[in-house]
Amino acid sequence: MNIDRIVFAFAGTLILLSVIFAVSHSIHWLWLTAFVGANMTQAAFTGFCPLAYVLKSIGVESGKAF
Repeated sequence: MNIDRIVFAFAGTLILLSVIFAVSHSIHWLWLTAFVGANMTQAAFTGFCPLAYVLKSIGVESGKAF
């Protein structure tokens, strides 16, 4: 997997988990969903993604998806 796919998978997993926790435990878990959405929005405009930066620093390839 390349960095883009890992970032999408990680963001999607966090969003799904936070919605599940919001329904089953506390509505305050939706703050995590809001944080992930805000981070994705700022990354779209600025090109900076903290998770992608961390993944690059540990040596994950950023090559083509296919």
